[in-house]
Amino acid sequence: MTPDETAGGLMAALGDLIRIDDRTVLVRGQELDLGHDQPDVANALVHRAGDLLVLVDTGVTEAFRTALREAAEGLGPWSRVLVLTTHGHADHIGNNDLADELGGTAEHYVPALDLDQMRDPVSYWVRSFERIAGVAPLPPPPVLAGKLVSLFEPMRPFGATTRTYEERPPERIRIGSIRFTGWTFADGAVRVLRSQGHCAGHVIVHLRDPGVLHLSDEGNGPCGAMADADQLKIQTTLGAVARLFEEGEAALLTDGHTFAVRRGAEAVSHLDGLLEQATALQAAALRLAGEGAGADGRVRPSAFAARYAEVTAELGVGGANPNPMFAAMMAVNQLRELGLRPESGEADAPWSRPAPDHPAPPGPPAPPEA
Repeated sequence: MTPDETAGGLMAALGDLIRIDDRTVLVRGQELDLGHDQPDVANALVHRAGDLLVLVDTGVTEAFRTALREAAEGLGPWSRVLVLTTHGHADHIGNNDLADELGGTAEHYVPALDLDQMRDPVSYWVRSFERIAGVAPLPPPPVLAGKLVSLFEPMRPFGATTRTYEERPPERIRIGSIRFTGWTFADGAVRVLRSQGHCAGHVIVHLRDPGVLHLSDEGNGPCGAMADADQLKIQTTLGAVARLFEEGEAALLTDGHTFAVRRGAEAVSHLDGLLEQATALQAAALRLAGEGAGADGRVRPSAFAARYAEVTAELGVGGANPNPMFAAMMAVNQLRELGLRPESGEADAPWSRPAPDHPAPPGPPAPPEA
């Protein structure tokens, strides 16, 4: 199956191998389906740079592990293995210990800022769901977090060779006219670029020789859903990546969840579309917050989230794994992006805009001394 055929919408399934060139394969994941106890599985890239086998993310499930092995065997021979984790969410890290089983000298790197959630994913998701308690009709946060994390089995996020990227000296990386910071491997053939938008530790990966830019989850939609998402960093990353395609420094765009390989102008159009959706959605959110606010300017997040979901549908805004859970998380993030803050930690507590602290007006001048 070719990249163009995949982008054109042919039916594909978990673990399908989408050949990009004779040294690069995209391994297809799947969508989240909580109703049927199906975990989402992120796409992974398998690439050979000389004698180095590179895996960008490892998904989850035994079926996906088998597909990764098949992809690796089809790209041999190699004598070294490098596994790069783009971020610590469970759908990207379940088979990370494969680094130690493929043979040869192995290295595995993960973002330091995501170590806590990799060690204790339930606590990470409890914190995420506590923000939407009462906003959407969902089970209590500990129950929902436990159910969600239980889908991602077996979970092997660490291996004998796991280290953090941050243990390596940071590098200034220039690609075309764009400057990044990050780390390079294989004499610059593999570039790990810090982005940190989708979650705190997120990185994206550029494979120089095939011209692949793997966005992972930075392109999951126009508004990040996670509690540690940074909307500005998401949008800055999308803009920088679009520029790389315009300059011919990247040729193929892949990501974690859309199951497509986009070329050149199509990639730019896709990225511009996400940025246009982000601005349109924030403008709509500002209007909704004004319409839904009481006379005191307070906004009830549950009411805002319901209207926000309607507006996203009207605007045709998509994203990875659309469902009420992520829609509510996006709505809460959008309120914060507008500058509103919750007035308390209670479920569905009203949000309001903090008043600026203006200095007290000066008093009357003191009478002149006699």
